[in-house]
Amino acid sequence: MQLELHQLDRRWGHLRVRQAARQRRLLASLAEAGQQPPIVVVAAEGQAERYVVIDGYKRIAALEQLGRDTVDAVVWPRSEAAAVLLERSLRLSGRETALEVGWLLAELEQRFGYSLEELAQRFDRSVSWVSRRLALVALLPESIQQQVREGKIAAQVAMKYLVPAARIDLEACQRMAAIFAQHHCDTRVAGQLYAAWRQASPAIRQRILEEPELFFKAQRQAAQPDSSASAALVRDLEMVAAIVNRSERRLTGAAATELDHQQRAAARQQIARIAKQLQRIEEKLQAEKEPHVESSATHRDSGTTSAGNGQTGDCAGAGDLPCGGAQSLAGELHGGPGTAPRAESRALPVTDPGALREVPGESRASP
Repeated sequence: MQLELHQLDRRWGHLRVRQAARQRRLLASLAEAGQQPPIVVVAAEGQAERYVVIDGYKRIAALEQLGRDTVDAVVWPRSEAAAVLLERSLRLSGRETALEVGWLLAELEQRFGYSLEELAQRFDRSVSWVSRRLALVALLPESIQQQVREGKIAAQVAMKYLVPAARIDLEACQRMAAIFAQHHCDTRVAGQLYAAWRQASPAIRQRILEEPELFFKAQRQAAQPDSSASAALVRDLEMVAAIVNRSERRLTGAAATELDHQQRAAARQQIARIAKQLQRIEEKLQAEKEPHVESSATHRDSGTTSAGNGQTGDCAGAGDLPCGGAQSLAGELHGGPGTAPRAESRALPVTDPGALREVPGESRASP
């Protein structure tokens, strides 16, 4: 049957959470194909030509947006409470959040006088399950619940973070809810703020709630990759190491036997060039360390000049860039195709591009 919108009693509408994206999809579907499934209503007790809406609140809202004044409906010959329970068991409205279930349980308890045991039986759940969902409704202030209904705060955010916050500090919970609504926080962002607030001292908690923009800015900066010159240098050297490793793997295969004399000479020249560039980088790193070493030695013994002052070592100390980044590839080319690859050989940079020799062990700086 068709009903006019003014005939509908929407007293159960406050139990639904508005979802803007889902509502837009429904609106587009109704505009294109019209209403498909009818809404579910029951006759309002003691009111002629009035019907209580059991299911279909989102469809009614979308039809109103489209300027319609009628809706297709099916009337269930049941009492209001029985129809609500049946609709919920059939899940015609889709998946519900725990907070929505809590609203329904509270309404059934207050309006129809159901006990916890009766509710547990009708929902096929335990009394503890019913009590926990009723507690969600009891803990959260009505102002926050209304923001959840309007879609300003996600129901998952309210359940996971605002309910625990309400148990700790109700005023802080209300301020946190205002932040979540104002900044349209999803579950991840809301969880970050709640975790920081929960772990902080009272003074820091106060500052997080007073200046949430600073907190969000710090989180964004922490999530961004380090774009400083030092970080870029490390990334570049990691890429160089990866390329050298790839070249070594290729050399251990068929490529080693396919190189002619000219190709071997060209490869040696490139390796020598790379080695020299790596040596210059290493020398700059050592030069940066020298003032620190000298000042440390002077602090320990102001009358003695530190050994090796002004000298630059061939290889960096622990934690610095390993010298001879292309040494494994050099050894393969120098030794010919029959030479087995070694996992970690070390080489000094070669001054003569025409010859690259492999030096076992690690060179050390002159005294």
